[in-house]
Amino acid sequence: MTGSPITIEPMHSTYNQQIGQLLVHGFRGKFQTLTKLNDGELAIFFEKLFDHVPTDRASQRMVALQEGEVIGTISIKWKTEFDSRRIFPAWKNFYRFGRWNLLKMFIGLSFLDHKPQAGECYITDVVVHPNHQGKGVGNLLLHWAHNFAQAQPSLDKLSLYVAGKNPRAEQLYQRLSFHTQLRESSFLSHLLFKEKKWSYMVKRLK
Repeated sequence: MTGSPITIEPMHSTYNQQIGQLLVHGFRGKFQTLTKLNDGELAIFFEKLFDHVPTDRASQRMVALQEGEVIGTISIKWKTEFDSRRIFPAWKNFYRFGRWNLLKMFIGLSFLDHKPQAGECYITDVVVHPNHQGKGVGNLLLHWAHNFAQAQPSLDKLSLYVAGKNPRAEQLYQRLSFHTQLRESSFLSHLLFKEKKWSYMVKRLK
């Protein structure tokens, strides 16, 4: 990596707009297949999710910062003893997107929502801005997740899902000691996102 230092810091509300824009790079292919929202509308949708949906106590989002700019993000979650229920924000905060688009967005988000088992630290998403890919930012974020999970006595593995259309990502995770534990095919996923095949990958920590 070259240039100014990159720091990994906890998510803060001041980053909501930048994170919303960043997530478009990672998920536009899925949600623009599902809806007719353009890049700007998707970015605002994600931003409003951060603004209006309380953070789950059994989760953590981190950001990679360089000169005050968010150039990457990672989100993890894990299983706890208390009941963690999905909270849907009030419609009035999302009226601009239209009821049908909003319904489809929440159906898509619910479908992608993996519920971790005991001992599992699940990587919900990891996204690096296209202008900063290939510079080790993703490795820094994944290294943070590894260290976080390894420091928790109750967690013994990292996990994530990779779309079958992204073999390069699967190869990257394999180099980082993730192993493909299960390959799945889903007609519903194909219907929603045009993504039928998925690989569930695991990295043992202990």
